Amino acid sequence: MVTIYDIAAKAGVSAMTVSRVINNTGKISDKTRTKVRRVMEELNYVPNHMARSLVLQQSNLLFLLITDITNPFYTTVARGAEDAAKKYGYRLLFGNSDESVEKEKDYIDTILATRADGVLVAPAGDPSLPHLETLRRHQVPFVLLDREVPGMDSDIVLGDSKEGARKLVNHLVSQGHQRIALINGSPYVSSARLRLEGYREALKLNDLPYNDSYVLETAFEPRSDLSDIAAWLDRMDPLPTAIVAGNNVLGVEVIRTLGNRGIDVPEQMSLVCFDDLGPYSEIDPFLTVVAQQAYQFGYLGMQMLVERIQERGETGIPWKKIVLPAELIVRRSVTVI
Repeated sequence: MVTIYDIAAKAGVSAMTVSRVINNTGKISDKTRTKVRRVMEELNYVPNHMARSLVLQQSNLLFLLITDITNPFYTTVARGAEDAAKKYGYRLLFGNSDESVEKEKDYIDTILATRADGVLVAPAGDPSLPHLETLRRHQVPFVLLDREVPGMDSDIVLGDSKEGARKLVNHLVSQGHQRIALINGSPYVSSARLRLEGYREALKLNDLPYNDSYVLETAFEPRSDLSDIAAWLDRMDPLPTAIVAGNNVLGVEVIRTLGNRGIDVPEQMSLVCFDDLGPYSEIDPFLTVVAQQAYQFGYLGMQMLVERIQERGETGIPWKKIVLPAELIVRRSVTVI
């Protein structure tokens, strides 16, 4: 294994100079820096970041823990988080909890084992509180993303879920719809609760009744078994003329379930949802959506995390909360009645 002493000997400098080049510290001439780096490349030297982290008590590793990277919303969040991490000189690891509290706990253990400097996390739900308490107990800074957890004060980046739901319902009402259903995430997820609140408020403001049978609370993640959605459709009598989906995954699954029954969107059922389907939605734009600023979620969240890491040890610094507005994008999935 090549060491800094091997590099120093070949470059004709001290080991301390090599260390300063690797860590980008101290005053070193550009000529010396270039010479040392050239020797490092020739010898295929790879810095031992683990050893460095033990010395500096800093790993320069950050962790992004989200629910599902295949969801276009979180894919874009990850892009923003990585760009910000790289800008500030950090490397980024990530994991998917799949909205599983057990899987999330395993990742918390991994985060502690890798000595990550901080975590940007979209919690699985309210039961994530003990995991966040574990991070705080081990003095690992974290920023919450997209979801609040009751009992935990922290920095957080949120979308305006309640207002987004109101925008979707108001749009449907403007197109003549009065029987409007909602398929939503778990009531143990804060964003799902806010979307339900926004849905109910919009119905009330438009003098429309709230009907329990028109609401299905399920999970935001993908599924192969659509039977719960099919059973929900069977229970509604009369069928709604429009459905609001709590996220893009549920929106696609509603389309699949309706298609299995020969129900066409939008001719026979209108559909709107939270979150866009990613950059490729522009190829054949179809779903009317409330699009959240996914890239900004990741970028600003990571920026807040780095600031919190830099402030580590300081007391009395207030928690920061950013709420990003969402944009209604009208496409072809709603028919006028």
